Amino acid sequence: MNEGRVVTGSSRREILRASGALACGWALSQIFPASVLGARPRPGAAANDALAAARARFGKVPISSSKLSENLTLLQGPGGNVVVLNGKDGKLLVDTFTQLAWEGFKKTLDDLSNAPLKLAVDSHWHWDHTDNNANVRAAGATLIAHENTLKRLSETHDLDIIGLHFDPSPDNALPQKTFKESYQMDFSGEHVALGRFAPAHTDSDIFIHFQKSNVLHMGDVFFNGMYCFIDRGTNGSIGGVIAGATKMLAMVDNDTKIVPGHGPLGNKTDLKNYRDMLVTARARVQKLKSSGKSLEEAVAAKPTSDLDPVWGKGAINGDAFVHVVYTTL
Repeated sequence: MNEGRVVTGSSRREILRASGALACGWALSQIFPASVLGARPRPGAAANDALAAARARFGKVPISSSKLSENLTLLQGPGGNVVVLNGKDGKLLVDTFTQLAWEGFKKTLDDLSNAPLKLAVDSHWHWDHTDNNANVRAAGATLIAHENTLKRLSETHDLDIIGLHFDPSPDNALPQKTFKESYQMDFSGEHVALGRFAPAHTDSDIFIHFQKSNVLHMGDVFFNGMYCFIDRGTNGSIGGVIAGATKMLAMVDNDTKIVPGHGPLGNKTDLKNYRDMLVTARARVQKLKSSGKSLEEAVAAKPTSDLDPVWGKGAINGDAFVHVVYTTL
């Protein structure tokens, strides 16, 4: 696959699923033991080399483009899902893909129109959603995020469990505008409402609601059609993700287009099915944990075996998801 290639045609959905597994799956395969994910152990590597390798792998994933409305476009591929608002005031981005995808990303944006890049929003702090912050700022965008995204990007993160090290982001990659609870604006024909989630996937999650077009971007509080990863290192929890999904279900209607952080475009039914799966998994794992079962015993009990054929086909299989739930209860 060539970096930056735009995918079209009848095979687009299949390629999106494959590329999503490549990007998200590779990263998550570093989190869990090989016995959990069914993967071979990764040879040891310096943390900085591992991050460089991750960026290289993400950068090879093609970019797919699909229209959400007259002014909104969904881009999928080398990182978390991106939404572009394109209109008379310029372009607004939600999330920024990963660094080595920038050349193809910029070309895709330029192909949409010659409108200037004016604003970019980070849905949360994770690198596969923020890795081009410096590039979008250099291209003219003012960067907006929750105040905890600024905090987290300004910190060192030594994530030994995944073998990655993150230095504090340079000043030119940090959000310039932050908010605590909500932020609203009118831009390029849309009323854009940003709102805070209580700690869910992380403690920096927000939703982005394009009210005229009835499009909602939920970041990684929603993984559509697959088990999710939750970052307990920055205060994520299974209960918080359930609460976030429940909050959004009360806000959307049957016509709302819901953009997940990873996975295909969804709707209210997809989000409800996801929330209900999380509730079921939490109850089962909580019962095992409350009875005194260790993490290893809970995983061995296979409490999600009936859910796995539907939800375990993404980056995380059933055993890994039990690990996520148990450790974030």
